[in-house]
Amino acid sequence: MTSDPKDDLLRYLTVAREALLWKLEGLSEYDIRRPLTQTGTNLLGLVKHVAGCETAYFGSSFGRPFPVSYPWMEDGAEPNADMWATAEESRADIVGLYRDVWAHSDATIAAHALDAPARVPHWAADRADTTLHRLLVHMIAETHRHAGHADIVRELIDGAAGLRQEVDNMPEGDAAWWAEYWAGLEEVARRADSA
Repeated sequence: MTSDPKDDLLRYLTVAREALLWKLEGLSEYDIRRPLTQTGTNLLGLVKHVAGCETAYFGSSFGRPFPVSYPWMEDGAEPNADMWATAEESRADIVGLYRDVWAHSDATIAAHALDAPARVPHWAADRADTTLHRLLVHMIAETHRHAGHADIVRELIDGAAGLRQEVDNMPEGDAAWWAEYWAGLEEVARRADSA
């Protein structure tokens, strides 16, 4: 079996992108926007944030900025403006933006070799000069990290969990099995705390 490093990296990025979008499926506008952590983490905001990251890493870093500019991506934008969607920004708007950014990023990736030079202006000067390879690895880590956040947020909303619809990577078990599993973990935690 042969392997192409760039194709492998793009596949892992694509898996993370798809997982992130899957977490929105079947939820209300309220549920995809509501903050479920003290820092305001929410599902639609995670998608918006990752879209913004890709515009920087696979757009402007290669001298091919994304063709549309958004106020939340501009210098001087409100802190964390990329981590939540306004009431006027619909799910379709944010998902559409992400898919457009995704296509723009994939065109950059297809057009360059892994060792192609890039420059990330917002990184420290000693590492701002980089390559497509490093940016692919960085964006895979970034997207999977936020897909992990989305896993937890989605589970808090309605109990849905797993990697993706066709392969959830979860043990088979009904509600009673999961309740027993959870209770066992709680008991272990209490015993460890009292030891």
